[in-house]
Amino acid sequence: MNMVDLTSKFGRVVKEHLNNQYVIWLTTVDSNLTPQPRPVWFIWEEDTFLIFSQAKAYKVKHITKNPKVALHFNTDETGEEHMIVFVGDATIDVQCPPAHKVPTYFKKYQSGIADLNMTPEEFSREYSTAIRIKPTEVRGWE
Repeated sequence: MNMVDLTSKFGRVVKEHLNNQYVIWLTTVDSNLTPQPRPVWFIWEEDTFLIFSQAKAYKVKHITKNPKVALHFNTDETGEEHMIVFVGDATIDVQCPPAHKVPTYFKKYQSGIADLNMTPEEFSREYSTAIRIKPTEVRGWE
């Protein structure tokens, strides 16, 4: 991610969130240009977000028609926690291996997948569409 120096004070906060947050909010735009936010599981990999989705999910349809997206992390109830917003371009990554064969993703969400009463292979079949998001901008404050 070239738009923020990960060694700066703000950059270290961004890096901590990328490495430690369990959920990020993905906002796509529907056919009426209405923003559609939803919480998603993610990993940060090779300067992109990697998210797995059900193939027929609305977010996949939205991205196919309009690849511009935004992502942000939760803050605490007072709004005093770090605010980080990413804007970027999403693509469907047809070359990506299934979720359970992406070691970082599987390690992070192994218990979440078990909580869904799914095997890793079942999860990968159900959430078979890989979405990659390349951030073009990051803004926020700490």
